[in-house]
Amino acid sequence: MEKLTTWAECAADLIAVAAGRASANLVLTNARLVNVQSREVLEGWAVAIAHGRFAYVGPDAAHTIGAATTVVNLDGTYLIPGLCDGHMHIESGMLTPAEFARAVIPHGTTTMFTDPHEIANVFGLRGVQLMHDEAMLQPISIFTQMPSCAPSAPGLETTGHEITPGDVAEAMAWPGIIGLGEMMNFPGVVAGDAKMLAEMAATRAAGKNIGGHYASPDLGPAFHAYAAGGPADDHEGVTEADAMARVRQGMRSMLRLGSAWHDVKQQITAVTERELDPRNFILCTDDCHPGTLVNDGHMNRVLRHAVDCGCDPMIALQMATINTATHFGLERELGSIAPGRRADMIVTSDLRSLPIEMVYAHGKKIAEAGQCLVDCPHLSWPSDTRQSVHLGKNLTAADFEIAAPGGASHVKVKVIGVVENQAPTKALTADLPVHNGVVNGKGPVCQIALVERHKGTGSVVNGFVSGFGYRGQMAIASTVAHDSHHMIVVGTDRGDMARAAMRLAEVGGGITVVQNGEEVALVELPIAGLMSDGPATEVAARAEAMVAAMAACGCTLNNAYMQHSLLALVVIPELRISDLGLVDVNRFALTEFFEKDSP
Repeated sequence: MEKLTTWAECAADLIAVAAGRASANLVLTNARLVNVQSREVLEGWAVAIAHGRFAYVGPDAAHTIGAATTVVNLDGTYLIPGLCDGHMHIESGMLTPAEFARAVIPHGTTTMFTDPHEIANVFGLRGVQLMHDEAMLQPISIFTQMPSCAPSAPGLETTGHEITPGDVAEAMAWPGIIGLGEMMNFPGVVAGDAKMLAEMAATRAAGKNIGGHYASPDLGPAFHAYAAGGPADDHEGVTEADAMARVRQGMRSMLRLGSAWHDVKQQITAVTERELDPRNFILCTDDCHPGTLVNDGHMNRVLRHAVDCGCDPMIALQMATINTATHFGLERELGSIAPGRRADMIVTSDLRSLPIEMVYAHGKKIAEAGQCLVDCPHLSWPSDTRQSVHLGKNLTAADFEIAAPGGASHVKVKVIGVVENQAPTKALTADLPVHNGVVNGKGPVCQIALVERHKGTGSVVNGFVSGFGYRGQMAIASTVAHDSHHMIVVGTDRGDMARAAMRLAEVGGGITVVQNGEEVALVELPIAGLMSDGPATEVAARAEAMVAAMAACGCTLNNAYMQHSLLALVVIPELRISDLGLVDVNRFALTEFFEKDSP
């Protein structure tokens, strides 16, 4: 990306253009300019741009036009600020930063605040730097939050690499680091864990934000203790009470609409009905499947949804622009159409349906009519980043067997219960049959396994999961397994589970669906087992075929793959699986697989 001129470097020129002593590079006239600072629409206004920044914003820009100025008449269409995503993970799109940028630019996203903690779990600080470096090459603004928790819960999982307070302190000096990523180890913060406090102290010393992640419904003393730890925001709320509690403690409440997390509707009533100050609310995506990006949109999708939920379009727009910029200390740099700011803007004919007709970033048109018009440069990813799946042995059906207590004909076991469209799971139990000493799934309960893939230990942890609706002989395996990113395998047949796991070892990572002994879908994600550097449209097509294959196996959940990939996320209640065993997240402790009253 061509280096954006800083305000200090071009301030004299911006002043000269605004005063009429110099000519602008670009002038957009006859706009219905949406001012998110004052929350009003200004009819017939114009903007003049120089050095990629707004120089003049007002009713008549004629004095800024010279012989070399490009003039665009907007004919009364709306001009709004470029959209900002306040919290998201690029890796969840199965794309590299370059391909993610290419996918979202036509949807009007011009700024993203990203937390690459997925790759941090695989390659540590080096992985973060690779993501950061490619992000810095892009034609839009991509800021990186330094991941805080790898592992997300020490003692409950192991990762390919760990993040240390020293890593955090080092990263805070990098040019594109905007703060500390979501502090997922909320029990550690509540308990005063020295490592977590050191990471937060390094962030505060650098004058940057601490991202929050309080994934518990308990709003009592534990929540207040977490708030005292200093997180500036939180996106894990799922109810109106959650949103209100966070704002009352001085946090920004981030309302997310990802591919599988539909948390805006339940929380936005804190603004639309309870009338809390909307400037303390931010819209974000968190995790978006590539099919969502290609077919449905990105932040424009979230914005439309917020309006459909009863939010005033102007207020919703503030939640996706100026509120986000202010939160990260960038109000003077982006998030509004005002002098000195980066000239990031969208031309649209309607504020409710929000068609994205043209997109500008840093004063250049980068998309029109759904097409990206600019290059999104790729990093040269090192060869070892494409060799991250190490199983240590050839897996067979026997590796997925769960031995029952001696002589039992049936057992009572703990089961992970999937909840549609939400990140939390339920801690369930089931009475399952035993055949030849091995526990078997029954009805809606099928098998889940966590296969260690970073260090080649050959470890396989087995359990049961309910809620997908699978039937017949099948298995699905994925090296995207938040947050430790080992390999999750779910299936009804142990032979197919072994086939799926070995297939991913063969291709270097991704997702595969096996049915009746044959592979029926494959999404190759060779970079860290998390991402493809192929075009978003191609990855989305493969991902959609994978979702269709899951449905053909009996799954009826909305965006079930996102649910699948979070079954190892040991910081969100209630029950999860890790390479160390089953995890009771309510107690933040490993738990026995068999219930106490089991034979």
